[in-house]
Amino acid sequence: MRFVVSIAALVFALAGWHRAAAHEFNVGAILVEHPWARASIGAARSGAVYVTLVNNGDQPDRLIAASTPAAARAATHTHLVQDSIVRMRPVGAIDIAPGEPTVLEPGGLHIMLTGLKRPLEEGTLFSLVLEFEDAGQVEILVIVQEAAAMEPEEAPTSGGHKHGAHRRVTGSGTALAQVQLQCLL
Repeated sequence: MRFVVSIAALVFALAGWHRAAAHEFNVGAILVEHPWARASIGAARSGAVYVTLVNNGDQPDRLIAASTPAAARAATHTHLVQDSIVRMRPVGAIDIAPGEPTVLEPGGLHIMLTGLKRPLEEGTLFSLVLEFEDAGQVEILVIVQEAAAMEPEEAPTSGGHKHGAHRRVTGSGTALAQVQLQCLL
């Protein structure tokens, strides 16, 4: 299946930024930071996307939907522990309070991808559309990290500290598709 990925994917890849998951996207008052996923293991047909959402406005918002050409379905989920058993459960929406980061991370809230059209391979990118109740839609690029990753990778600086190579992409909905690159999924 063919899909359109913005030139931002090419910029990330050529600059080596695919290893530094410190990238950001804006829509309305919502800042989407560091979207990442783990590489698939074997023939797994599911995966998860993790991201930090920051509401810079003064009114609450909610993440109400997600979609991607990389999978048949994308839905918001959480992990629950019941009778010492960890289970994943869908959630209808994820609340994003003003001024507080909402972190989607392993073992907690996440965007579940089911029916992957091909394995998620370390070092690749795929597009994901997030829909917010008030802010609207934004297309983001998700960086696939190693299968055992527990947090977004950041590029080390010369002093040995880890700081991301920040790349801010702004705009609404299809802003990323202004300059297009045809890619195979």
